[in-house]
Amino acid sequence: MTTFVLVPGFWIGGWAWDEVAASLRAAGHRVHPVTLTGVAENAHLATPETNLDTHTDDVVRLIEEEDLRDVVLVGHSGGGMPVTQAADRIPQRIKRVVYVDSGPLPDGVSQFDTNPPEEQERLRAQIGDGHLLPVRDWDAQADPALLAGLDEATLATLRERSTPHPLGAATQPVRRTAGGDDLPVALVACLFPVEQVEAMVAEGHPFFAAFRGGEIRGLPTGHWPMFSEPKRLAEILDELS
Repeated sequence: MTTFVLVPGFWIGGWAWDEVAASLRAAGHRVHPVTLTGVAENAHLATPETNLDTHTDDVVRLIEEEDLRDVVLVGHSGGGMPVTQAADRIPQRIKRVVYVDSGPLPDGVSQFDTNPPEEQERLRAQIGDGHLLPVRDWDAQADPALLAGLDEATLATLRERSTPHPLGAATQPVRRTAGGDDLPVALVACLFPVEQVEAMVAEGHPFFAAFRGGEIRGLPTGHWPMFSEPKRLAEILDELS
């Protein structure tokens, strides 16, 4: 039996892991999906001060209050940032870190920094003086690669249940102290083939610049495999446990 803590990416709560969690529990594992502060059922808690440190505290608090040990800590997409910081803070409780279509950003880099300058300008204009990152459109025609594998019913659920994401979680840079650098790390590659991810790691691409010496597993699908390939994702997590 392994203890999993599952952290979702932007705009979605712990509910996004329902099918993956059910499969992992059926295999005998303990599973703790996380809903971060200011998102989903916690949307009312979002403030201008909600940031990456807040979300890191969410993950660390769950692990410590539940006295979880030998945790496989899983971060999807933007959830990889609080996972990175949490593993850095409490490495003694972590067995392995798994990034799902994500990666450990280098120290001093934020998710917002990974966007091209023109996209940053567009988002800043859209947000204005607000403190929330608007929900994406979930338009399969506009984003066929990102949303690959999602049927219309799933897209409708995402449109209904997604909530804006605290902007500070995207703009605050990741801070690392090397506390978790010795932990085993794995990456589940969905959008990019494994060979391309390996090349991006080698060239120091920001998405994967801090990923060194870990296992890379391919799961060809869109950017939300917990919806498009939940059973296969659960199988891979089980294998990595």
